[in-house]
Amino acid sequence: MDKKSMVADLAALVTAESPSSDLGAVDACADVVAEIGERHLGSTPERIRIDGRQHLRWSFGAEPKVMLLGHFDTVWPLGTLAELPWSVTDNIATGPGVFDMKAGIVQLFHALASLPSLDGVVVLLNSDEEIGSPTSRALIEEQARQVDAVLVLEAAADGAVKTARKGMSLYCVDIEGRAAHAGLEPERGVNAVVELAHQIQAVVELADPAAGTSVVPSVISGGTTTNTVAAQAQLWCDVRMWSAKEQERIDRSIRALTPALAESRISVSGGPNRGPLESVSSEKLYFLAHQVSSESGLGMLRDCAVGGASDGNFTAAVGTPTLDGLGAVGGGAHAATEHVEIDQMIPRATLLAGLVTRILEGGL
Repeated sequence: MDKKSMVADLAALVTAESPSSDLGAVDACADVVAEIGERHLGSTPERIRIDGRQHLRWSFGAEPKVMLLGHFDTVWPLGTLAELPWSVTDNIATGPGVFDMKAGIVQLFHALASLPSLDGVVVLLNSDEEIGSPTSRALIEEQARQVDAVLVLEAAADGAVKTARKGMSLYCVDIEGRAAHAGLEPERGVNAVVELAHQIQAVVELADPAAGTSVVPSVISGGTTTNTVAAQAQLWCDVRMWSAKEQERIDRSIRALTPALAESRISVSGGPNRGPLESVSSEKLYFLAHQVSSESGLGMLRDCAVGGASDGNFTAAVGTPTLDGLGAVGGGAHAATEHVEIDQMIPRATLLAGLVTRILEGGL
């Protein structure tokens, strides 16, 4: 593997800005990803368009065994390069999306290019991960069911791979009261904002810090004017948890919410978005990766559990062994400090190549 070539590919990807919300920019970046992939893998990708959004897939051989999963969209608005330009200083590369997760894509291509055969390998790169993968989720889950293992090229956590991720649920609680004049006859009203306060307290009490379950009221709205008893209010909640059991408990509890005020009404929408990536799904792959790291002279490979979700949550939820965080070493995801340690790109690609080889040889 060649560091200079890696940096050149990374520069091309980072300077192809790809905010999830801009389909034109995402399509242009897909062309760059496809060109780099074709150059290293020797074949053109299948371009899968779902609801106007493009995803890329390479498939090798008749029997898929391992899927390498990543995304090329970013959280950064078009034009960010003017304020946060691509640059390389000493060992550090910066630019929008460099860490999350364009360096991981580069490492993926260079790792696979080093293998004598890619039979059994599937590469799936989507363009909507940063907005919850609404168009690619079914595609990811379908492909995951066909392979023995999934390797996710999301960034590492200070060099550690991610053997567990919290699941995520998102709920909207709509509250209906009855409007009345706040000065003349407030008693005729049913105050949706007061009901909102009761419901906020009710959902907060569902959290279980000891189990690692958080329930966070994140967005609220209600009322129309200062002199009107509010007829409507709304509450959004972000829920995170380590286990499917906790996700199910919270789902039952939120759907069972009842009004505190007579004559007010509530309705709940939303639900689980991503199931947890539990350590039981990753333990065999982590053990294998740990062996590869030691035998390749890369040192001890650490693991960690993180609160954020990824598309690896989807693949673990369908029962396919999944290991995440195999991408870049660096930091500052979604922040102006986003960066990648260039000297770690070849070691991480070497680890990935060795892990793919073991899986193809039947290592699981």
